[in-house]
Amino acid sequence: MTAQILDGRAVSATILDRVQQEVAEFVAAHGRVPVLAAVLVGDDPASHTYVRMKANRSAKVGMRSRRIELGADTTTDALVSRIRELSEDPAVDGILLQHPVPEHIDERAAFEAIDAAKDVDGVTRTSFAMMAFDEGGFHSATPGGIMALLDAYEVPLAGKHAVVVGRSPILGKPVGMLLLARDATVTYCHSRTTGLADYVAEADVLVAAVGRPELIKGEWIKPGAVVVDAGYADNTGDVEYAAAARRASFITPVPGGVGPMTIATLLAQTIRAARDHEAGRPDGE
Repeated sequence: MTAQILDGRAVSATILDRVQQEVAEFVAAHGRVPVLAAVLVGDDPASHTYVRMKANRSAKVGMRSRRIELGADTTTDALVSRIRELSEDPAVDGILLQHPVPEHIDERAAFEAIDAAKDVDGVTRTSFAMMAFDEGGFHSATPGGIMALLDAYEVPLAGKHAVVVGRSPILGKPVGMLLLARDATVTYCHSRTTGLADYVAEADVLVAAVGRPELIKGEWIKPGAVVVDAGYADNTGDVEYAAAARRASFITPVPGGVGPMTIATLLAQTIRAARDHEAGRPDGE
């Protein structure tokens, strides 16, 4: 058996085509272009690359990307102040803080400075709580993208055992909540889980989101399982790909699986934020 590829590039292209149409309709209705503000702290090359990719995708769908670059010596207070300014700026529809930030910055404090109505990357406590309670709000972009990818391939989730390897507040934890909301039975694991191989072997759906290249061996994969690899380091995921692909029914490639879906979800949520923004304006503004 060779696994079918969960093609994030193809599915994200379909989503972005829809977003482009929605943006055109928004501009025609409101006479302005949706604006996504991207805040970048420091000089990490990968972060600069990611922000540039997001800006390029924004332009392709007709949105405007406002790039705010701050030095590596920026303090938490200065970053929080800048994000609050963007939160209060009526011209900005969505805010993205590129992470990780330099180690001396309190990243959580910076995330919480984002107005929940503009949290299109789904990183605030408010967004997490609203998602977990199924009360709207914005999904964390990567988990939201994962769910959209599974839906595009009509992967059944109800009643399935989903194992999430990873516990970050913007990936592992929220994707588990989204799977739970779809009636999957969810087990959380992480890099320090004792007997990790045994848990992985029980997974009908595996989401690897721990950030440790090839931590999960292909021989651990249950035959017929669905494997979603959200890890990325030098074109290598968290799962031993070749061996896993011989056992899984579906698998995401790295790159080309989860990554494109993250950006597509971010932009889909930005146009949604822009529509909500306009709906909330007092008449005449």
